[in-house]
Amino acid sequence: MAARNIWPKSFLYSDYLLNILSATLCLRSRRTILTWPPLNYMNMNNSMINPETGIANPPVYSGTEYYELRVYICADAQQLQLVQDYYEIAIPALNRLRVTNVGVFTTLEPSAPAKLYVFIPYNSLQHFADVNAGLENDAAYQRNAETYLNAPAASPAYERIESSLMQAFKNFPEMAVPEKKERIFELRQYQSPTESAGKKKIEMFNDQGEIDIFKRLQFNPVFWGETIIGAERPNLTYMVTFENLEAKDAYWETFIADPQWKEISTVPGYSNQLLINLITSTVLLPTKSSQL
Repeated sequence: MAARNIWPKSFLYSDYLLNILSATLCLRSRRTILTWPPLNYMNMNNSMINPETGIANPPVYSGTEYYELRVYICADAQQLQLVQDYYEIAIPALNRLRVTNVGVFTTLEPSAPAKLYVFIPYNSLQHFADVNAGLENDAAYQRNAETYLNAPAASPAYERIESSLMQAFKNFPEMAVPEKKERIFELRQYQSPTESAGKKKIEMFNDQGEIDIFKRLQFNPVFWGETIIGAERPNLTYMVTFENLEAKDAYWETFIADPQWKEISTVPGYSNQLLINLITSTVLLPTKSSQL
C-alpha cells in the first residue's frame, strides 16, 4: 500500500514500534498505515488516556531533537495580540503532547509589519508528525482556540507564517533551558554561499570547538540547528541569551578577543569569508506565555 498522511483506525502494535523507530514523517507498512491515536494502543493501556482530551498520550520519544521556528507576520497590534493569546491556549495543548519549553517572543525593536517568533522543540521527526495529528484530535484545544483557528478571511489572525525546521547539531543535541528571569534572547542565522560551505561551518561549531567557546564564555546557548526545510538555505541558526543589551555587546567583544576563537578562525578552510555570506541577528523578548 502506498504511504499516505492519513492513518486508518486499524492498528498492529508491532507495526507501531517499527514505525516509531523509523523516525520518518511519512510511515510505511505492508499491512496497515498507522494513525494517532492508535486505538488498540489506548485499549492496551488505559492509563495512557489523557483525561482532559480523551485521547492517548503520545509515547516517550528519543533521538535527535528537531526545532520548528515560526515567524508570524502581523499587520497590526490586534493581530499580534490575537496570536499571543492563541499561544496561551496552544502551549498547554503542546505540553500534553510532550512538547516542552516552547518559546514565544516579540522583537525588541518594533518592526513593520510586526513579527512574533515561536520556537517549538520536538524529540524526533516522528514526534513532530504525531504532535500535528494530536492537536487535530484534541477537542479542548480545538474548542478553546477557535477564534484563532477559524478567524474569518476578512479579519485573519495573521498575514503569513514563515516556518523552518531545524535539526540539532551533534555536539549540542538537546536544547538547554535558561534560568527563568528577565533577559533578552539573540537569534542568529548564518547563511552560506553553498551547501558544502554550510556543512563546513557546522563542522567548525561541532569539531573545531566553536560551541565550546560559547559555553566557556557563558553565552548561555539555547540551541543550535541546521535548517533542513525553510527559506534562505543553506543556513544554520542558534540562540544565545544575555541580561541586557550592554551585556550582549560586552560578551561579543570577549568572544572576538578570545585566543581559542582567533586560533580556529584562522585554520585553513574555516574562515568566515569562505563559509558565510550573511549573518542576521534578531534580539527577542519572551512573552508572558513563553516557557523560555
